[in-house]
Amino acid sequence: MIRNPILPGFNPDPSICRVGEEYFIATSTFEWYPGVQIHRSTDLVNWDLACRPLSRASQLDMRGDPDSGGVWAPCLSYADGLFWLLYTDVKRLDGNFKDAHNYIVTAPAIDGPWSDPIYVSSHGFDPSLFHDDDGRKWFLVLQWNHISNSVGGSPKHPAFDGILLQEWTPEGGLQGEIRKIYSGSPHGLTEGPHLYKRDGWYYLTVAEGGTGYGHAVTMARSRQIEGPYETHPDTHLITSKDHPDWPIQRAGHGQIVETPDGQVYHTHLCSRPLPGRFSPLGRETGIQKCEWRDDGWLYLADGGPLPQVEVTPPAPATRRASVSVERRFEGTELPPEFQWLRTPEAERIFALTGTALRLIGRESIGSWYEQALVARRQEHLHYRAETTLTEFTPTTYQQAAGLTTYYNRHKFHFACVTHVANEGRCLTLMSCPGDWPDGRLSFPTDPVPLKDGPVELAVDVTGATQQFAYRQGGDWQAFGPELDASVISDEGGRGEHGSFTGAFVGMAAFDITGQGKTADFARFSYVPGDT
Repeated sequence: MIRNPILPGFNPDPSICRVGEEYFIATSTFEWYPGVQIHRSTDLVNWDLACRPLSRASQLDMRGDPDSGGVWAPCLSYADGLFWLLYTDVKRLDGNFKDAHNYIVTAPAIDGPWSDPIYVSSHGFDPSLFHDDDGRKWFLVLQWNHISNSVGGSPKHPAFDGILLQEWTPEGGLQGEIRKIYSGSPHGLTEGPHLYKRDGWYYLTVAEGGTGYGHAVTMARSRQIEGPYETHPDTHLITSKDHPDWPIQRAGHGQIVETPDGQVYHTHLCSRPLPGRFSPLGRETGIQKCEWRDDGWLYLADGGPLPQVEVTPPAPATRRASVSVERRFEGTELPPEFQWLRTPEAERIFALTGTALRLIGRESIGSWYEQALVARRQEHLHYRAETTLTEFTPTTYQQAAGLTTYYNRHKFHFACVTHVANEGRCLTLMSCPGDWPDGRLSFPTDPVPLKDGPVELAVDVTGATQQFAYRQGGDWQAFGPELDASVISDEGGRGEHGSFTGAFVGMAAFDITGQGKTADFARFSYVPGDT
């Protein structure tokens, strides 16, 4: 069976396409670098990371982008012997403006080489490209209305000013008239457009209701690509909005895909919140089996709009179990599950020495410009992570390195080695437990003096709680109190719709003296405690 989510942990806005016998899903990465995750599968059950295509400064530079800015809602398609990837780089989140710039890159194969970007427009976000069967290409995007009174989505409708359509060519860019083809249903907050053509109908799926607990996939159709579009008789194809206790919540924003033998599926983002509605795993990717009915509309195969946890795959397939991952930094490349924040100049914040991952201390943890933080997604509600800090000799409290559970500048816990006056090298704990907008730190425990030599650090996360530990030989010792892990979530601190990425765990260092103090980490392990 397919078991949802198929891409666990911070993999939102799934755009799916099929090329031959392979399926590809592109998901948003926001401020994490490199940009866009693309996974591949041959059975819709098991997925592997194929690439992150936006990997150099000419394609993406997010220094200064806000938390939950950066790369929003990519669209992946295949036509004319090329993969086409559209993405938005959002430079502003708060206030009336978004400053959302839309680009296209292409590649002959999923693993590249990916081209430099072609700029398209800045009307809004969530762009997509539809390749019609007559060879014409059509650009769709949400139009953002900054002169509305709906900052923060309340009231819901005015800022989300409909879906625009315009012809586009690689040689000439946008062509001809801009048309607003769909303003959405009364549910509002209409975004995330994707077109699909079948039997002479153009089917438009959009995301509605905001990317929280009112989220939904809405469908409309027209005989002409420019409209008018009529809304699905049930309005929403997929949603959990009226079922607060359903195991899959926040379902919306996805795309149709057809198997080689004509079976139909629809991806969607979703979350698995903790009690109290906290989503540390962020918005994940799910998929549902669908069917075309005699009225010419698409419906979920099980009936109704509720997304199912278990879904029948196109053909029998065995789902791989979650496994522990132990990384020893003995090579020259960063293991594929790790990312960093914003900067294309990775050499300024880390290096692989052959024996360690060396972080180069730069700006403070939570900086929007240049911070040395290398981390991986939290993919399970329960897990343990460990690392070994082999070499770090701070000479001031302005230098620190260690293990962090991190969401953004307002939501993190950081167990770090630093220098304490009259004590020398010590282990300390600093947290920002959702203090928005000020980002004030708390210091939940007293420093612990350390001996010279390596320090092992660990964190155990169990749902809504977490506990750091350390050792220098001998047994593990708990460090500090049990901490609130639920705040390292989409809803933590600022609340629903305030941020929408996901929790990471990894290694961080800073040196706010500006001297670039280095910290060497020999290993990192991630042990899942659930599936």
